Amino acid sequence: MRTRLSEPLSLEEMAKIACLSPFHFNRTFRSMVGVPPGEFLAVLRMNAAKRRLLTTSLSVTEVCFDLGYASPGTFANRFKQLVGLSPLQFRQFADAFAPTSLEALHEGSRAGRDRMPVHDRGVSGSIAVPGSFQGLIFIGLFPKPIPLCRPVACRTISTPGRYQIATVPDGRYYLLAAALPWSQNALTYLLPEAGLLVGVAESPVFVVGGRGSTSVDLTLRPPQPADPPILGVFPPLLRTPGAARVISLS
Repeated sequence: MRTRLSEPLSLEEMAKIACLSPFHFNRTFRSMVGVPPGEFLAVLRMNAAKRRLLTTSLSVTEVCFDLGYASPGTFANRFKQLVGLSPLQFRQFADAFAPTSLEALHEGSRAGRDRMPVHDRGVSGSIAVPGSFQGLIFIGLFPKPIPLCRPVACRTISTPGRYQIATVPDGRYYLLAAALPWSQNALTYLLPEAGLLVGVAESPVFVVGGRGSTSVDLTLRPPQPADPPILGVFPPLLRTPGAARVISLS
């Protein structure tokens, strides 16, 4: 998939490469990754679109056709659904992002940790990170075991340990966490790769009456080939002045 992003790979073609029947390939892939092969491929393509938008001078239309999309309008709508911003907003946001925004975000997460409520509402647990870590840890609840667009609820902490997402609507969610090293480069947060650590809860958590069914503990690790890329912009970044200016002007 990663080497043929611009090609219209069908389920039958992918199953043939894997030497499996389409039915068995789809079932096995979904059990290992959490989503069907076609959805995983779409996420890989959109992540490639993010990279092209931020690291090349290609126009949005050129990025669209470069990745095999036939309609710029369809591409733009799908990008916004999965990333949370339109392609143009995403590029403008990266240009407007400032190191001072990152410093304020880091300080805000540290202060928020000190004010963390102690009660049994929402979803709570602990985050463990191998070795020493300095940066930001984003923790979010998603409807699927794949980080698309914005989480239903989230929390940002600056050091491993206990977390609590206090306000969560009732439902069935997957908890995903991403640790990103401290950096003054916006690409570290908008195209998370170098130094990234991730964790995905194996089982969903059920929230009933505002309370999670179980504590969710995660040990973060480097990404594996079957891990989907992180498409959405982390919600705390969208609350920075740069994002506010971009969104208000669009």
